[in-house]
Amino acid sequence: MSPFQSTRFRALALSAAVGLNAGCASNMQPRPSEPVKVKVFVAAMFEIGQNTGDRAGEFQHWYERYWKGTTPVAVPGALQPVYCNADGVCGAVLGMGKVNSSSSMQAILLNPKFDFSQAYYVISGVAGTPPSRGTIGEVSWATWLVDYDLGHRWAPEENKAGEPTFMPRKGYEEYRRFKLNPDLVAWAMKLSAETPLKDSDSARAYRLRYPQAAARRAPFVGTGTHMTGDTFFHGPGMSSQAQYIAKLYGADDYVITEMEAAAVTLVIKRTHGTDRVMSLRGAVNFDQGNPRETTLQHLDPAPGETAGGFAETVENIELVGSRVVDHIVANWPQWQNGVPAR
Repeated sequence: MSPFQSTRFRALALSAAVGLNAGCASNMQPRPSEPVKVKVFVAAMFEIGQNTGDRAGEFQHWYERYWKGTTPVAVPGALQPVYCNADGVCGAVLGMGKVNSSSSMQAILLNPKFDFSQAYYVISGVAGTPPSRGTIGEVSWATWLVDYDLGHRWAPEENKAGEPTFMPRKGYEEYRRFKLNPDLVAWAMKLSAETPLKDSDSARAYRLRYPQAAARRAPFVGTGTHMTGDTFFHGPGMSSQAQYIAKLYGADDYVITEMEAAAVTLVIKRTHGTDRVMSLRGAVNFDQGNPRETTLQHLDPAPGETAGGFAETVENIELVGSRVVDHIVANWPQWQNGVPAR
């Protein structure tokens, strides 16, 4: 072999070795981790402070039950990170209001770190209730979600006395109301209706300011229409309008006023449908004052005149909701392909 041939041979051998090593290195690269297969996603709207160890908001009791010690997963576009446990239960704080919560939900649903193809959803949080239908500390599963805002409104003085001051706006028919899966609602009630609920002396005293039998009840688990609106409406007139809208849209009685569920559900509908969506709310206030106070007094109460029971209600929400979450996860083979027959 000539010196030229020897040099050329060594160069070819070196080139082949480099190529082989490069191929091995390429084959040894770690694969991207598989997305988390979400079985149940729990959405809260706000937390007061930390996720654990201080005064609880909407997320803390869920966090302490399912995600304490887990690693948060940052999601671009979402308000807060997502937490998941080994059982496929995930959750996050989405933010208050329709835009805040729905944009967070959209970002989470589209993130490739999660597989939502078989997921169930629990949209949870605190709410208000009309004293004719609910009470402080109660927990309600939605049968319908109705958007309070999509329409035309005008001042009562510009109308005939007693007539509605709301007219639906055409073009919103497909996303101003959602009938949630009745079989899923029935399952939720079957699993949670007998949950022992927390109560407080301050809530008991506050209920007695109202003459309605429903308002004076001890906390219970019920169902009905949840009304979604960015406006905190108060007073018997606005409450009656909410009931009017619910009936106008063919929904059940309005029992809960909240700010997010219809918007979050619309986002889920566009990607996965609504058959696996649940809305769970706990009442921490009435949507109007008692007969001895004006609406403004109800909105801006004097010290010591506020409704009690907030701490107990946020605990009640998790106590009720976790019964359903735990059942779905424990019986996943029966639930993964859809809501089973009861």
